[in-house]
Amino acid sequence: MRLLIQRLFPFACLLLAASARAASPLAGIEPAIAAVEPKVIEWRRDFHRHPELGNREFRTSAKVAEHLRALGLEVKTGIAHTGVVGILRGARPGPVIMLRADMDALPVTEKTDVPFRSTVTTEYRGQTVGVMHACAHDAHTAILMGAAEVLAGMREQLRGTVMFVFQPAEEGAPEGEEGGAPLMLKEGLFDIAKPEAGFALHVMSVMHAGTVGVRPGALLAASDFFRIRVQGRQAHGSSPWVGVDPIVTAAQIVNSLQTVVSRQTDITEIPAVVTVGAINGGVRHNIIPDEVEMLGTIRTFNPEVRQQVHERIRRIVENVAEANGATANFVVEPGSNPVTENDPRLTQRMLPKLQAALGDAAVRPTGLRTGAEDYAFFALRVPSLYVIVGGTPPDQDLMNAPSNHSDYFYVDERSLGVGLRAMLAMALGFLDD
Repeated sequence: MRLLIQRLFPFACLLLAASARAASPLAGIEPAIAAVEPKVIEWRRDFHRHPELGNREFRTSAKVAEHLRALGLEVKTGIAHTGVVGILRGARPGPVIMLRADMDALPVTEKTDVPFRSTVTTEYRGQTVGVMHACAHDAHTAILMGAAEVLAGMREQLRGTVMFVFQPAEEGAPEGEEGGAPLMLKEGLFDIAKPEAGFALHVMSVMHAGTVGVRPGALLAASDFFRIRVQGRQAHGSSPWVGVDPIVTAAQIVNSLQTVVSRQTDITEIPAVVTVGAINGGVRHNIIPDEVEMLGTIRTFNPEVRQQVHERIRRIVENVAEANGATANFVVEPGSNPVTENDPRLTQRMLPKLQAALGDAAVRPTGLRTGAEDYAFFALRVPSLYVIVGGTPPDQDLMNAPSNHSDYFYVDERSLGVGLRAMLAMALGFLDD
């Protein structure tokens, strides 16, 4: 029964909200939205062509700051290295809200055939890598720039204050550096203005362009980054018995880790994910190395499950290594994100606004998503609504669509207008309510 309630609760909220019809928050400003849409598309293509990794978003943040200043906003730069904050004060009294977009790209070599594809390369963890907006942060940044232009154009009618937050390093800061939402908060983001509500979105391949996914409560998973080091004993590849092979041990650890979710976690209650994303060890075909390093991620939605998964991974890592005559250690690195939670009351309050602005068929319930977001740190401080914007072409099978973080990740540009309207509907829906 508990599981049934958990699964039906978001859908019940949607049905309740659907019964409360509201006028569109975008009534009267559609011409302004239509006028800025082509700019949003061009901004997004420009950012896509010139991607930058976390804490290195120098060009991107400069473009954003220039745009906000041209709109007459109060602009602060250099927050969390390359973060930009713009303050728009409406002529009429009202609350303070935060609208947020992330700006950083990923160390991915792009394989799409779009004319504005990235050819940028850089150094990452000692390797030359491509750089790509493989998670739609280029779209998020362009959408928020468009929202700023529309709202600035109605300053005289605007109630309250809008805080536009362009955040760096959502994908994580470089090793040895701080960054992202935690650093923005640490450096006094909410001393600039303290919002009463926060809104954000993410373009994802899991839904078709033209749709927006909404869920009260937990939406995105907590994420942990882990490192496993397997220590063996180096030997000649022709005589493995005189050494201890950390590569074989690492392979057995990877296989055994699959049982943490498939055999040791009750995924009928709530999902969990354990993924090893990188294995590094050895330099030559005939040398057994003395060490192998593995990097991975853990995704959970419950603190108790999170702790259990950590303990089970540690037990497997240490015991498999011991059985092979090796040693190994498991470390959860700094930079974990909590669960991204949507405030249930705020979600229910905004659903009729989104439906009125986008149409009932466009606004849909969404399930738990095992992606993670450091917006979660903002949501711990401010009641928030974070929505999913579909990015896959309507005629494409979602199961075959390249996922976020794929080198073939593709954003249907129709999603940009939908995201722009969703962001404006949430902002004006709250300010005018």
